[in-house]
Amino acid sequence: MRTPPTPYLAGPRGEWLEADGLGGFASGSASGIRTRRYHGLLVPALQPPSGRVVLVSDFEADVETVRGRIPLSAQHYQPGVTVPGEAVESIVSFDAHPWPTWLLRLRDGKLVRQEIYAEHGTGRVVLAWRIEEGRGSALLRVRPLIAARDYHGVQRENASQRHDARIDEERVEWRPYDGLPPIHALANAAYTGAPEWYRSFLYTEERERGLDDTEDLAIPGEFTFDLAAEPAYLVLHVGGGAAELPTRGAGKLAQGIREREFNRRAAFPSVLHRAADQYLVRRGGGHTVIAGYPWFTDWGRDTFIALRGLCLAAGRVDVALAILSEWAGHVSEGMLPNRFPDGGDAPEFNSVDASLWYIVAASETLERAGAAAHAPVAARIREACLDIAEGYRRGTRHQIAMDPSDGLVRCGERGVQLTWMDAKVGDWVVTPRIGKPVEIQALWINALAVVSGWDSSFRPDFDRAMASFEPTFWNGERGCLFDVADDQHRAGAKDGRLRPNQIFAAGGLPVVPLSEERAAAVVDVVERALWTPMGLRSLAPGEPGYATHYRGGVWERDGAYHQGTVWPWLAGAFVEAWVRARGATGAAKAEAAERFLAPLERNLSVGSHLAEIADAEPPHTPRGCPFQAWSVGELLRLRHSVLSPAPGEAGR
Repeated sequence: MRTPPTPYLAGPRGEWLEADGLGGFASGSASGIRTRRYHGLLVPALQPPSGRVVLVSDFEADVETVRGRIPLSAQHYQPGVTVPGEAVESIVSFDAHPWPTWLLRLRDGKLVRQEIYAEHGTGRVVLAWRIEEGRGSALLRVRPLIAARDYHGVQRENASQRHDARIDEERVEWRPYDGLPPIHALANAAYTGAPEWYRSFLYTEERERGLDDTEDLAIPGEFTFDLAAEPAYLVLHVGGGAAELPTRGAGKLAQGIREREFNRRAAFPSVLHRAADQYLVRRGGGHTVIAGYPWFTDWGRDTFIALRGLCLAAGRVDVALAILSEWAGHVSEGMLPNRFPDGGDAPEFNSVDASLWYIVAASETLERAGAAAHAPVAARIREACLDIAEGYRRGTRHQIAMDPSDGLVRCGERGVQLTWMDAKVGDWVVTPRIGKPVEIQALWINALAVVSGWDSSFRPDFDRAMASFEPTFWNGERGCLFDVADDQHRAGAKDGRLRPNQIFAAGGLPVVPLSEERAAAVVDVVERALWTPMGLRSLAPGEPGYATHYRGGVWERDGAYHQGTVWPWLAGAFVEAWVRARGATGAAKAEAAERFLAPLERNLSVGSHLAEIADAEPPHTPRGCPFQAWSVGELLRLRHSVLSPAPGEAGR
């Protein structure tokens, strides 16, 4: 009797990711059906870590046996039809570790193992099939589906795409369009050219997001493997690079990649550590952090928030130093870029907090590294921190400047989104937060605490900001903190909407600018109004504009993005503040792990990733980017730093 498929085959939790360490990836769903235009088998970053293109979207596959042709793959087409459904029903099991692996029970009784794995550092992707049980003839036919397009777009049938192949022993090369590198495939199979278009693939996730959801893909030809005689291997790679595919030896190459990847992944202490590794990629001669897959590249804010979890909590101080050193070279007028756009356009300097998070991450990294940090690298990082602090003290872009009257940082101008609540549609900035946002002050105070240890001229600024913070932000009526002071740059005006940003004055950062009593009060208010099993809401229920769900088109979704939508990454600061408010004892940590971490971990995807956001109301369905760096980073930081028992602490 066939075992029914596991229930997580569909939805965001059922998505898998194979990142290549260069910014490229392969991704899909456990059901085998692509639901996003970003799902693909070969999605390289042509200007690492950006410039991604979907070269090979998927494959069509079937096995010819004495019972006829049996499908191994299925596709979803307009108006909502899955063909052939038998392929999904044949899935006995799926496991994302150590890489995506399916067991498929065919109608003739054969059990077939299908695997997909990417090689770290090369961009090569391997597809492998083998018969685990059963006998008899089995000709496997695999037909690649070619897109060769920007990863944000879709393709329609056209006369420009070339389908002819250059064959050199076992290697096949396609050059679909001018301006794109060739696609190389190496297979222990016979290849036959048989061009045709498959039309009207439907991407249900894109349809729900109000984006282009229909695509046509081309099949240039077919690989035929004798699966009864030996396992089948198909290695995909971007041609024209330094590491070309050989012309033969597909099995040897694929098995070598398999062994290297198995050993590399087995070295991580947990699946969460392994998931965290997928966000760490090369940029130039150093490293950076991919904010999220499949559509984000490296963002400054996300990089430095996630770094403490992805690197420090994971024991990868050397990578943290490399990231900070690489980014140190991008300081401009006291600011770090918030984003490096695809296509090599100029960096965007539209974040007030990215630079401050850099100082926080740099301080913890240098402290952790100690003497292990090479002097030139440490000096480069410290210099970047001092340049940032001086730039903010003096004043920089977007009216970002220290107010000399109270030592706090004011920021913002019309039409620009500067804080992490950065949704903007057209000219509409959904949450402008112009003035003195509360978490920016907590970050600024922490930054001043760091740099004043290197330059004493910053000490008076630190003292002034610390003295000003609580009187400026305490909201006695609600027993918590205002979200923005001097709202819209109006002296004394306050934004009292209940948001999670105040939690950074109680947790998530080393220096707490509140009394213990008021920090505990903030934690209690935030827990009652904002905590969910997926993290903190971005706005409390009952506040004007509160959005219960994140759905609809671009305007609807971006309008809800920070208006109630839940953000898992905020759990890091909240749980740390909650534990601090209870004395940071072993008992408090154990209780926090059970009350707060356990629900988050139950929402991990099949690959042990955590989504970007979730609906504000139950069942708090995961939404947005399915693989988010700071969500995973903060979970890792909580598990292995904040809630890790100190020696002799357990039981107290």
